[in-house]
Amino acid sequence: MAENETYLERLVDEDALKAYLERELGDARSVTVQYHDEGHSNETLFIEWGDRDFVMRRPPAGETADTAHDVLREYRVISALAGTDVPVPTPVLSCDDTSVIGGEFYLMDRLEGTVIRDHEPDRFATPEQRRRVSETLIDTLAEIHTIDYEAVGLGDLGRPEGYTERQIERWGKQFDWAYETTRDEREVPHIEEIGEWLEANVPEDYEHTLVHGDYKLDNVMYAPGTPPEIDAVLDWEMGTLGDPSTDLGWMLCYWDTEPLIDDLMPAFLDRPGYLSRTELLDRYERQSGLEFTNRRFYVGLGLYMLIAVCEMFYARYLNGNSNDDLYPKMGSLVPEISRRAKEVIDGEREF
Repeated sequence: MAENETYLERLVDEDALKAYLERELGDARSVTVQYHDEGHSNETLFIEWGDRDFVMRRPPAGETADTAHDVLREYRVISALAGTDVPVPTPVLSCDDTSVIGGEFYLMDRLEGTVIRDHEPDRFATPEQRRRVSETLIDTLAEIHTIDYEAVGLGDLGRPEGYTERQIERWGKQFDWAYETTRDEREVPHIEEIGEWLEANVPEDYEHTLVHGDYKLDNVMYAPGTPPEIDAVLDWEMGTLGDPSTDLGWMLCYWDTEPLIDDLMPAFLDRPGYLSRTELLDRYERQSGLEFTNRRFYVGLGLYMLIAVCEMFYARYLNGNSNDDLYPKMGSLVPEISRRAKEVIDGEREF
């Protein structure tokens, strides 16, 4: 990072962005750019363009793992899903010219609502509203998994055959990429054993559906007011065609009454009204008509993915490519996630 250069200045050249948007959207009397520091993967910025409010999504500054921050894939998916029963933000434009701001990016209309992460909104703090939060979350995932992806133009988004096997390989490589930077700081126990167990226990058959790739409570936005209703599913950068049970395994890692990462996972799911994991899965099967089996495998895979994601956070911190206060905590948290994953695959912990 150049001396006195802020992280926001590394993310966007405001003059170049203004010139680009004037060409694409016309003149604006006033323009402001604000960095939103609540996300932990791709970067989010709020753009006020005259009387319009946009959200910009772009990869983080600095070197990133291959395929980990594909914002143009995200744009393609939300563009295809706009107008379907899957709620998504309204896409505005995308730009693949990295010379404009130093990375690919896209804009979508900004929505007013609530993303629930570490605090429960007061308006949802009753057993009835908590139940509805749970139901809308799982019902929306069932909607994603049952959409006709061919009909909305996403038939070539991915290769569903062999998807689950490739996830093990992919996240192993993502971890290895990060570990080149982090290995001198401390070890991550059991990582090779977990990967080998997953490779040996991949289900032979699974459904082929649209998958989100990062589906969890804080990747949906709830509309203002009550009862809770989802306004938009966010963060589609890993959306593809594949095995829907991987979305469920990942979501279960975050739907935990004993959260591993307080700053990343809700710490209030033990309050009356929130559905248990089993209740969520039962409702999903009723809503989607799909079965969720091999629970130990899919939760183990979800935790393996989480290890890799969090190790990449730690590598970005060590490389000076983030100002996120969560990232340095991964030095101690990733080994804890790995220990829990080992307990799950060994059958010592029920999920």
